[in-house]
Amino acid sequence: MSGNVISLDGLSVGSKDTLTKAMEADGCSSSACGSSDAPEDMDPATWEKVKDHPCYSEEAHHYFARMHVAVAPACNIQCNYCNRKYDCANESRPGVVSERLTPENAARKVIAVANEIPQLSVLGIAGPGDSAYDWRKTRETFRLVHQQLPDIKLCLSTNGLALPEHVDDLMDMNIDHVTLTINMIDPEVGTKIYPWIFYEHKRRTGLEASQFLHERQMQSLDMLHERGILVKVNSVMIPGINDEHLLEVNKEVKKRGAFLHNIMPLISAPEHGTVFGLEGQRGPTAAELKKLQDACAGGANLMKHCRQCRADAVGLLGEDRGQEFTMDLVPDEVTYDPAKRETYKEWVAKEREDRRAAAAVARAETDAAVAEEAAPMLIAVATKGGGRINQHFGHATEFQIFEVDARGVNFVTHRRCDNYCVGGYGEEDKLELVIKTLEGIDTILCAKIGDCPREDLAAAGIEAIQDHAYEYIETAVSAVYRAKRGLPAVEAETA
Repeated sequence: MSGNVISLDGLSVGSKDTLTKAMEADGCSSSACGSSDAPEDMDPATWEKVKDHPCYSEEAHHYFARMHVAVAPACNIQCNYCNRKYDCANESRPGVVSERLTPENAARKVIAVANEIPQLSVLGIAGPGDSAYDWRKTRETFRLVHQQLPDIKLCLSTNGLALPEHVDDLMDMNIDHVTLTINMIDPEVGTKIYPWIFYEHKRRTGLEASQFLHERQMQSLDMLHERGILVKVNSVMIPGINDEHLLEVNKEVKKRGAFLHNIMPLISAPEHGTVFGLEGQRGPTAAELKKLQDACAGGANLMKHCRQCRADAVGLLGEDRGQEFTMDLVPDEVTYDPAKRETYKEWVAKEREDRRAAAAVARAETDAAVAEEAAPMLIAVATKGGGRINQHFGHATEFQIFEVDARGVNFVTHRRCDNYCVGGYGEEDKLELVIKTLEGIDTILCAKIGDCPREDLAAAGIEAIQDHAYEYIETAVSAVYRAKRGLPAVEAETA
């Protein structure tokens, strides 16, 4: 692609060649990242709400970052998959934080992050307890941030038990995004997930607790929808407990107006200290998760780009820069400077137009060349954001997975792995983990890869391609698919 490109690591603007050289210089010297709807698919008011929200728009997650502040530690339910950990920098899952903040410190930290990360568009409160239950701290944090950064979108995550009392407060504060965790609509299923809930100074257990939680969650969803607040429903997929039941959950939340349904895999390991982890309850495989998502076709729109963020996550989805902004690193006095963010937004507007045009061309090329019966292909992509193939294979902590067939090129999921490139050389055991992560995929696109890992991947039946470095993902995936399927090249189609 020609024209000016802006670095996602900063705001230095220049030609593609300049940016490419800079990114390659950052590479390893070894030879050893919601709704995918475009603006034309939804009404303008809804598009305006979601276009810069990385959780509510699959397109936006390539360009914009989120930030969570851990100001709400109190929680009113116990989930068998949750163990809130404090002062923890070594786990990446919901409920985990390195430090808890006061509303005042949280506001100061948000300003510091906004000055350094121009992609920041959303501030969320996701605990580490429940943001609606610990409402005083949640409300005060939002008030302080809105005073100084009025263009930052505000959203919160909650289990819904305490939310109905605060819905009108959300309206007053211009909060138009809420994530509501709903793991069941059958209280019998809920008894296997929730040991107890706490409401109005009373602890409830068993079927009574599950029934009451269900009723409050449905009430919350209805109240939010009636007020025009967009709702993303999170559901944790727990094999043998609610996996098949989530089909019914999907239908019900669609009926009640949920904007997105995010079905997340259970994160379960003994070292996490959760009930499910200690009992040996396994999480779903990638294939099981995809099968459930496919079965939900026709129901509520699915979010497939979720990263199950920590309660203090900072950065683009798929990355966490929280350790760069612990309170001991945040200045005592910070003043917001909007210049970088304004420049970045201008670039994103132009880049989005170019990427959409490229994606439309790729879609048309695929439509013209691919027969309905042609087998689909899953292609993994190493990307740092911006909708481009712009990451070194050895630096990838995750791969975005795209499916291409007669319907075109579509994002389907991501697969997380430990980046294996450390200090300029590849660690063999970590490369094995990467190869395992890519099981079932025979092609990966990256900006650069060393000879040795390329050979190891080839031995595992995976072809690594770096010929499309810094191109848009959709056009590169389409070109690779056509080449691998022996389909006509673009020039031949249009000659």
